[in-house]
Amino acid sequence: MARELRIACTVAQMEREGGISPRISPLAQVRDAGNLLTRAGFTLPGVDVDEYVVKYESALELIEHLRTMGETNALVQRNKLLKRETALATAAIYESMFGAEDGSVPATYQVIYMTGWKEHESQPRAKRRGSATVSFHDIKKQFGNT
Repeated sequence: MARELRIACTVAQMEREGGISPRISPLAQVRDAGNLLTRAGFTLPGVDVDEYVVKYESALELIEHLRTMGETNALVQRNKLLKRETALATAAIYESMFGAEDGSVPATYQVIYMTGWKEHESQPRAKRRGSATVSFHDIKKQFGNT
């Protein structure tokens, strides 16, 4: 989810309410994704990330888009009441801190891709080291330097 929104929401809550309550679901960190794969029993974990910046006409349009996607706060233990004043301050701070000259606001999204290997008896296994019957030297002699 948009890191810009997380920042604006935190600033607005600190200014208006003197503290913060999580308003945005926790996000996975890239470094934790590989650890998650390893703890789940996968080997050779691979993690990659793409960042996408989407422009919205306003911060309120962004928030409505997130609601429509079902990307609201999924935490069970949270303060469910968001004061109107804080919500409007969040939008104003977002636009002030991150707004472009044309009035649009960016939202940066990270998509994390995770891959891992889980062995299965149906998959071929690597041969024992030194069990080859042909050497790379012989292959090089046969095919040359191509």
